[in-house]
Amino acid sequence: MGPPTTDDGRDGYVAFVACHQHRLLRAAYLVCGNRHQAEDLLQDALLKLALRWPNVRHGDPAAYVRAILYRDAVSWWRRRRREWLSADPPERTTTEGDRALQLALRDALGHLPPRQRAVLVLRYFEDLTEAATAEALGVTVGTVKSQCHAALRRLREVAPELGHDEGRSGDGLVTGMEVNP
Repeated sequence: MGPPTTDDGRDGYVAFVACHQHRLLRAAYLVCGNRHQAEDLLQDALLKLALRWPNVRHGDPAAYVRAILYRDAVSWWRRRRREWLSADPPERTTTEGDRALQLALRDALGHLPPRQRAVLVLRYFEDLTEAATAEALGVTVGTVKSQCHAALRRLREVAPELGHDEGRSGDGLVTGMEVNP
């Protein structure tokens, strides 16, 4: 079975990809820390979406792709047990004021295990609820809470400067910060 044809919604699929591809690539990059791996993850996820488009198109295709991205990223990490960080992110920051914090956050995310990183990206970058995050990762809400708590604690350890910006709400670590890798 190949990509959707015109009869079963090819135009809708193409429109979806055009609209969501950039944001999904940024999320994939934040999860895996490597531009090329992020591109591969997204390409594989979009191919899986294309194969299931007739069944998924009336639901929430973005959630379907996010679930594939994060599960595949964790699976990849389990197989390889190593990370390849790249200095060549998908998008460059234009302002210098937040650049140091953005770099600190990106580097701190690199110190997290893949599941904790995925939880933070889904919760704070993708702005999903705990329930939606749990569904995307195929875990319980309790696991999302514990992984989020552990990840935030680890971020405070490796990058304490992220928690002391008075201009941000909440605990100050990730909330309210636009991340441009």
